[in-house]
Amino acid sequence: MIRQFLIFFVTGLMSVGRLYAAEPGVTDTEVRLGMVNAQSGEASALGQGIRAGALAVFREANANGGIYGRQINLLVDDDAYDPNKAIDATLKMIAEQNVFALFGYTGTPTANAVLPIVKETGTPLIGPFTGAMTLRKPVIPEVVNIRASYDDELEVLVDHFIKDKGAKRFTVFYQDDSFGLAVLAGTERALKRRGMDVIAKAAFQRGTTAVKAGLGALIESNPDVVIMVGTYASLSVFIKSAKAEGLKASLATVSFAGTDNLVQLVGANGDGVVISQVVPLPGDRSLPLARECAALLAKHVPGEKLGFVNFEGCITAKMMVIALEKAGPALTRAGLITAFESIRALDIGGMQIDFSQEDHQGSDAVFLTQISQGKIASIKTIPR
Repeated sequence: MIRQFLIFFVTGLMSVGRLYAAEPGVTDTEVRLGMVNAQSGEASALGQGIRAGALAVFREANANGGIYGRQINLLVDDDAYDPNKAIDATLKMIAEQNVFALFGYTGTPTANAVLPIVKETGTPLIGPFTGAMTLRKPVIPEVVNIRASYDDELEVLVDHFIKDKGAKRFTVFYQDDSFGLAVLAGTERALKRRGMDVIAKAAFQRGTTAVKAGLGALIESNPDVVIMVGTYASLSVFIKSAKAEGLKASLATVSFAGTDNLVQLVGANGDGVVISQVVPLPGDRSLPLARECAALLAKHVPGEKLGFVNFEGCITAKMMVIALEKAGPALTRAGLITAFESIRALDIGGMQIDFSQEDHQGSDAVFLTQISQGKIASIKTIPR
């Protein structure tokens, strides 16, 4: 009841603001963005990585005079990957901090939780770090996704294991929430297109490493592939346990797992694990985009090495800056969304971004990687 009252109160403030004040979060000298994500807890490396990548880009833009003289002010609050905390912090961002837009939210459960607020208040949500289809289809006018979806990732993963490895028996080990269910559904859709089904599945609770019961159930199904869905902490325990139990199946997961942290935790125990990515290999300095983001991190966030998560944060913030510039000096929320929708086939340094009114997802690109000798490497797929 309290939260419903706050949503009603915030919506009322927004309506009054539209009648009597300038656009929320915008002055002659500032544009204020609100980031609510995991700065602590089991997924903290993800939220912190997105923040670091974004700060590097925004600080560079501010050092160069800002956007039409406005400095980008990124306000950050911690939801610890908890949907209830995400709701409370988002209401404060809008009602108390008066932000222009929400930016860089991390995770499906938390992003889904704030969608009613986003829709009711008309506050743009830009670049959430999740591939959930709930944020993509049907298009939500206020939500702009930069990254590829989990369905995109699963299509590439399933295709790889069937065509390159001859896999026939797929299972899913998933975090029992909207994130896990999103990837499970994406796996089922990818297999259904090929006349196949998930033969077994097992779940575990978010925020725990209680994986052994699920592992036992999957071992009994004699799988060729286990698609794992979780963050680096829980998946590292599953991977080590699977190896100790002698599971012969191939293991794979999607980008949200947090590749760099997962590799650190599992080391050589993770050899062979396949991870789909939505950004290019950070170490590929032949890409102008990777060189740019690495340089910006070194300049503005000293000690932060370019990895998969902060690379995504950099790319997302780069697109935010481009859209703010395209929106023009008379900045409005509607103008920001229109600016994103006007971006067509834009090469940002080795990665193409393309939006429209009917498609609020900028990139469909998926890259396959694998842990090899305790490090991450690109997968060379068999030519089709």
